[in-house]
Amino acid sequence: MAITVATVPSIKKLARSLMAFGVCAAAGTASVGASAQTAIALGMSGWTGFAPLSLADKAGIFKKNGLDVELKMIPQKDRHLALASGAIQCAATTVETHVSWNANGVPITQIFQMDKSYGADGLAVRNDVKTFADLKGKTIASPQLGNTQDVALRYWLKKKGLTTTTEGGGDVHIVPQDNATTLASFIAGNIDGAWVPEPWVTRLVAEGNGTELVDESSLWKNGKFVVANTVAATAFAKKYPAAITAVIAAELDAIAYIKSNPQAAKKLVNGSIKTLTGSVIDPTYLDKAWASVDFTIDPLPSTLLASANHAHSLGLLDSVDLAGLYDLAPLDLLLAERGEKKVDAP
Repeated sequence: MAITVATVPSIKKLARSLMAFGVCAAAGTASVGASAQTAIALGMSGWTGFAPLSLADKAGIFKKNGLDVELKMIPQKDRHLALASGAIQCAATTVETHVSWNANGVPITQIFQMDKSYGADGLAVRNDVKTFADLKGKTIASPQLGNTQDVALRYWLKKKGLTTTTEGGGDVHIVPQDNATTLASFIAGNIDGAWVPEPWVTRLVAEGNGTELVDESSLWKNGKFVVANTVAATAFAKKYPAAITAVIAAELDAIAYIKSNPQAAKKLVNGSIKTLTGSVIDPTYLDKAWASVDFTIDPLPSTLLASANHAHSLGLLDSVDLAGLYDLAPLDLLLAERGEKKVDAP
């Protein structure tokens, strides 16, 4: 069952407790070497960028790697609370959110980079918005204050000379909403647009009669930028390294499956999304979203650093120190075993 804000303590209290005592072990696991499959709860959403995790679950790849993984639908704004409380041991998230969680005292470590985008995020608006100047006085949604899309939106507006505030004021009024709510709000006429990931850009255009004003890939060198990653509670990762290695191995296997069997992978992922959310993604939308994402292990460090600097310039991040943000040693060991080139942390 998904965790809500009400089911977990405050973040500051949790951070203090974690620093003093560490996160609990995975549910039902006495030791890494136990014969039973290691049980891990992993918080995520039905976003297509998290497809390697959905696929690893649906195709039995987690089980093949000795894991009993329960995928939990938890809003991104609440996942750090669930990690901090020990309710989950791993989570899928966007990179800026990961940086923000660490900056706010929740000790988590990135163990795997899942995807990079080249057109999977963008700003969809009403047809009467022709240029950035038309956005003044408009209300635009983003998935969450300080997440990847929110930082991209605010930084782009800042470069265009338009102001925003974290309270929704300024030249352009930004409101945080989950993506499903954003679509409903756009169709109802309550917002004028949104900076969102696929398949929501396509859905806003198709179902809300909107238009895509900005394709974020146009703002990055080579049109690609880092988006999604898998993180683990640092204390758990240190105490149960074999479990973390197994999670990474499962994700490597899932990405290999995606690349060799893309159509079958899409069907399995959509089936997993239905299990998690109660409905499948329209195949047309899924195809477009899938084509805009490169499932990869490359952390694209330059784009991560740039994103962190953008968040800092907006006052959303106090520091851009990325030390300790990654632990890619287990991944590099697995890559070496498979005869593949290791990756470099930022």
